Amino acid sequence: MKKKNDYFKTFCKVSKAFGTTLDNKELIDLIVSSAIETMDAKAACLFLADEGKDIFVPVAQKGLSKKYLHANPLKAKTIVAAIQKEGFLHFRDATTDPRLEHHEAKKAEGIATLLSVAVVVRNRTIGILSLYMAKPKDFTEEEIEFMSAMAEQGGMAIENNRLIDQVRHNAKLFLDMAASINSSLEIKEILHKLTADLAESLEMKGVAIRLLDKEHEIFKLVASHGLSESFLDKGPVSAAKCLAHALKGETQVIEDVATSKEIQYRNETLEEGIVSMLCVPIRSKDDIIGVLRLYSGVKRDFPEDTIMLVNALAHQGGLAIQNASMLMMLQEDKTSLEKEIWSHRMWF
Repeated sequence: MKKKNDYFKTFCKVSKAFGTTLDNKELIDLIVSSAIETMDAKAACLFLADEGKDIFVPVAQKGLSKKYLHANPLKAKTIVAAIQKEGFLHFRDATTDPRLEHHEAKKAEGIATLLSVAVVVRNRTIGILSLYMAKPKDFTEEEIEFMSAMAEQGGMAIENNRLIDQVRHNAKLFLDMAASINSSLEIKEILHKLTADLAESLEMKGVAIRLLDKEHEIFKLVASHGLSESFLDKGPVSAAKCLAHALKGETQVIEDVATSKEIQYRNETLEEGIVSMLCVPIRSKDDIIGVLRLYSGVKRDFPEDTIMLVNALAHQGGLAIQNASMLMMLQEDKTSLEKEIWSHRMWF
């Protein structure tokens, strides 16, 4: 009964903190310390996914020395895959288990048993919570369920904070883009800034903007960031072959370039180190005039909020192009009118 009371008290404390703090560091530190306290553990560590590098990195730990070595990221990926499948992994003897590395370091650290559970949000593993015991231990089903519930609750709090940060970040990015359009009529400058800002903000390998040449049915490059010259000069990009979705006004997500049948220059794309792509049409009123393409060096599924942001920015890019076109037309009309007035004056 005492153990159940401990679980209940821990959940109450953690839930209250999750509802009152927006500081991610405080949240993850609380998850780690609460797991140690309730489970009478030696130490705990929370690993979160770094999508840019496709690895899980330690973001908070307690009870471990600074010199303690965690698993090699490549080796850890196989363990993470097993945890994702089973929901948890139990290493009763962490100093000899062949699935783990650095057995001597674990002995020196005083680690006997290790329990790792997945931190899952919306069916996506965003992290791993590991518990380290000083003495060999067989965990009960109830203890494993408690750890999994702690990890799940922590994951939801971390994800909520991430979404709040993302909303603020997206709003700032959109505001900066709108300000750029209002402050400059140099269309190339605006589009180059858009590609650079998107690549940096969304941690993309590269971003490119191509405008439609209706006469030749190709998309011509007008702005890019982060992509090599050899990749950009690979050849004409056919409107019909690889950007048919854009011509229909559809957003296209390509999760895996290697298996997609809609890539015109597959070998060149793979050589550039591109794994996933997001293609968004650029409109001017009701016409499709171009495409905004985001290139990722790691596999991504592009969440809905990211797709909405990129579509909104593509729309802003379309407005900038429309404004620049109207200015050019006004300038041409002005020049034509001046010539016409001058020719009439010649009669007098």
